[in-house]
Amino acid sequence: MLKEVERWLSTRSWSVTDRPLHQLMAAKRTTGSTVSVVLPALNEEETVGEIVAIIRHDLMQQVPLVDEIVVVDSGSTDRTSEVAAAAGARVVHRDAILPRIPTVPGKGEVLWRSLLVTSGDIICFIDADLKEFSSDFVSGIVGPLLTEPGVDLVKAMYDRPLGQAAGQGGRVTELMARPLLNMHWPQLAGFVQPLGGEYAARRSLLEQLPFPVGYGVELGMLVDALHLVGLDALAQVDVGVRKHRHQDGQALGRMAAAIYRTAQLRLARGHMIRPSLTQFERGEEGFEPRTHSVDTEERPPMVEISEYRKRKAA
Repeated sequence: MLKEVERWLSTRSWSVTDRPLHQLMAAKRTTGSTVSVVLPALNEEETVGEIVAIIRHDLMQQVPLVDEIVVVDSGSTDRTSEVAAAAGARVVHRDAILPRIPTVPGKGEVLWRSLLVTSGDIICFIDADLKEFSSDFVSGIVGPLLTEPGVDLVKAMYDRPLGQAAGQGGRVTELMARPLLNMHWPQLAGFVQPLGGEYAARRSLLEQLPFPVGYGVELGMLVDALHLVGLDALAQVDVGVRKHRHQDGQALGRMAAAIYRTAQLRLARGHMIRPSLTQFERGEEGFEPRTHSVDTEERPPMVEISEYRKRKAA
């Protein structure tokens, strides 16, 4: 491992216990910072309500660390919106944000649009499929942004069990993202969960970053932030254990393809001859091919969007 990464691990990797809530509240009052929590959600009626309720109780009612919770519905066909609203979140549909630009499917699309419907100086992204959720996920990653002026982006790190097997989750991380980062961006080799969906950042950074519309958004954001603000502006915090719904192997293959495409664009800004992925499923007559397009579109930095600039000026 690079000496620089070893040093970074000792100075920019923390535990949620390093910053108790009273310390975060004191820093919040001193800095005057506001905090928005964003949950991108697609058919998450079983989990989104509990996540929202816990954040509201622990970090809005018990202590006023969080200023707003926004659930951005990415086209759910279940009761995600109703459940989230009943739990106390402000729910916004993806298609209602920046309607002049047609929406495309993808998590990154939702995160990008969320910048237009949130007001916080610090924005905390939390996946909506987490089980046995703890508000430590929010306070842990927001903490360094309140107490460390030189930190601009904080990723959560955690154990990811797969069924009863400890530490076996994160298969795309281990098979695709970690090798890519170690080989091409070794400064980022110290991130335990580079693809994790729980991270917080200053709005002033997020608005300058392009957003891959799909699964490549987390890797793209890390790489772009490294180049924009440098390694010491990035950090990670141990928040314990993350339990969530696991996807099947074919879905993971599509995720991996999108992540590879995101990396390829950043390596060469080159042209992929065939931005698609063919997988196979056994049918009545043997294995049948299924071809899926790979997310290739990216949204520009939000500061380039006229509606966003007008909102900031207002």
